[in-house]
Amino acid sequence: MRRPVAVVVKGWPRLSETFIAQEILALERRGVDILIVSLRRPTDRFTHPIHAEIRSPVHYLPEYLHDAPGRVLRAWMEARRLPGYSRARRMWLADLARDRTRNRVRRFGQALVLAAELGRVGSIHAHFLHTPASVARYASAMLGIGWSFSAHAKDVWTTPDWEKREKLADARFGVTCTQANLEHLAALAPSPDVVALVYHGLDRGRFPQRGMERTPRDGSDPADPVRILSVGRLVEKKGFDDLLAALASVSPSLAWTLDVVGGGALDARLRRQAAALGIGDRVRWHGSLPHDRVVERFAAADLFALASRVCADGDRDGLPNVLMEAQLLGAACVATRMSGTPELIEHESNGLLVPPRDIAALAAALERAIVDPGLRSRLADAGRRVVTTRFSFEDGVARIAARLTDSSNPVANPGPVRGICEPAS
Repeated sequence: MRRPVAVVVKGWPRLSETFIAQEILALERRGVDILIVSLRRPTDRFTHPIHAEIRSPVHYLPEYLHDAPGRVLRAWMEARRLPGYSRARRMWLADLARDRTRNRVRRFGQALVLAAELGRVGSIHAHFLHTPASVARYASAMLGIGWSFSAHAKDVWTTPDWEKREKLADARFGVTCTQANLEHLAALAPSPDVVALVYHGLDRGRFPQRGMERTPRDGSDPADPVRILSVGRLVEKKGFDDLLAALASVSPSLAWTLDVVGGGALDARLRRQAAALGIGDRVRWHGSLPHDRVVERFAAADLFALASRVCADGDRDGLPNVLMEAQLLGAACVATRMSGTPELIEHESNGLLVPPRDIAALAAALERAIVDPGLRSRLADAGRRVVTTRFSFEDGVARIAARLTDSSNPVANPGPVRGICEPAS
């Protein structure tokens, strides 16, 4: 009987990572036996309906080692008897020499607990190439099993190249969700076929099967303003401050409202910015919402806007699922030309794209879409066609399921630990 795949995630469940829950549920339905391993406990007030459908058990690792010293000590005593412990320890020490952080110590401690408590797993798959992949890599070495990863956005662009090279050399396989990510990772891999492009796609059964009818609003009636929506965590890379600045720059005679769905560290600052720009009464802040209520917002929106950008530390979006959701539900999209977004949206064909951080260009695109309901309708129709034909969720899940099945085969003769010399035999 094939042993389960341990899927390592940062936290479970998380509202901002619906794409992971969607994938796990689909893999379950394809017969993949999954054990969810979470590095931290949930912090969101809500869960999405999809989380209640997932039957895989969840195993929580200690988020901070000092909170569970007895558990970590017992795991260390047990893990030391595993055949791959010495290899994993050398691997970790090589990493620690280049990354002397408490987080690096915590990753090894969590890997000890995973390996000691879940030794029955057949392979490990990590969502995100940074912390979860480190825990998966160390634990897989201890257990002598294969591991793999899904790389998404921040993890691709903020993890040091030396670390990505070594993970790519050790992993059985990896998938990533944008062509830009794929090209970057393939250049660091020992062989380009280590990583494959698999778009997240959308499980269309969770959405209304028809596009939503929109009133041809043109911004001329204050009693019936054009409804703009933006969805995302209130963090720097989402560019909400740029979006607010751009909307404050459109013609003051135009009638529009902006609904913002999402929570985050910049909430208070963004509210103050909207007030200072004189548009506070046009912006409605909804915080984080369950997915069914987010769908309602998409259905009511005339226009979806996303002003993503690159942060100072390199963090950026991949291919935001919210853009696919907006297009599936018939909202015209205005977005920045960032990362994987041009793989979904072709400028003037199924959306409008502008350079990131270009407030004037964003304002012009928004104003153009506000005043022209015909343009919005054309872009929205084309967007729905693209999402339903080019981004197949089922095809991607089938490929991942096949690779996970292969990765459960035993590891034979692992190579030397990179970054540190192996002792002479």
